Amino acid sequence: MNKITLPLIDDYLLNIKVNNYSNETLYNYERDLTVFEDFLNDSNIEFDKFTKKNFLYYKAFLSSSDRKTANKHLGEKKLGAYSINRMLSSIRSYFKFLIDSDYPVPIPPDAIKMTKTIKKKSQVAELDELTMLLESPMKFETNNVVATRNRAILEVLFATGMRISELINLETGKIDKEGKIFILGKGKKERFAYLTPRSMRHLDDYLKIRNSSSPYVFVPYRGLNSSEIKKKLSPNYIQAKIKNYRELLGIVVPTSAHSLRHGFATYLAESGANPAAIQILLGHESLDTTTRYVHASDKYAQKNHKDFHPLNK
Repeated sequence: MNKITLPLIDDYLLNIKVNNYSNETLYNYERDLTVFEDFLNDSNIEFDKFTKKNFLYYKAFLSSSDRKTANKHLGEKKLGAYSINRMLSSIRSYFKFLIDSDYPVPIPPDAIKMTKTIKKKSQVAELDELTMLLESPMKFETNNVVATRNRAILEVLFATGMRISELINLETGKIDKEGKIFILGKGKKERFAYLTPRSMRHLDDYLKIRNSSSPYVFVPYRGLNSSEIKKKLSPNYIQAKIKNYRELLGIVVPTSAHSLRHGFATYLAESGANPAAIQILLGHESLDTTTRYVHASDKYAQKNHKDFHPLNK
């Protein structure tokens, strides 16, 4: 049997690329569709004969221990529901592209149903714990330059709600003297973020000793005091440092760079911030996404119960 190949796959990937999606998005779609193509070949299913029943088998395959990766290796662990849904979403998007290209699809895109996910309760450390975390580099780092830089990183993350990818790509020319930051975020969406006076002080402390010609604000220690090295910090480095600081402080709630973004939204909401404003600050396209952050805190729910229950007086 001849190898089965997905129709117009190169055109589809080119369409993603020219529509200004990130290289990471392009890679994810290509990888997900490679897994789907391999499934068709291993199952001897022609693309145009793919049925709704075959789709159920594919969903079962993705959640099984027999799943193979795009590199033909057995999956090291079972995929979670969110990862499975991302892969199914890639197929749905591809099928919609085929329809737009007047190419017949074996099943309608709407027949590609997502798997049910279990909503996990989001956890955010207490505000005093997050504050200790922000200050921890000055306590635990022996190199003053690294301590000052890492303190500025944590302060900026919590002050602005930026994603870690946005922070490592932040350029010096994107911050004005009032602490307003221009961000080109996820999906190439533009927005502004705002530093607090506190975070501006620590960022200024770092910039005074940074002395690098790199366009990026936060650079590796080896890139400081150098006119040649212009590398960005690794997100893995930042995540590892946050984990290390948390453990040294004895904070039991798992905390990451994303947790600081989450805490940013949660504590704004607890202070009475408008969810629509938080949505803009986070760069979310949908308010539904924002509410997952806003309503993460038991204290937020408790405060609303106390303030608005009709028989609570």
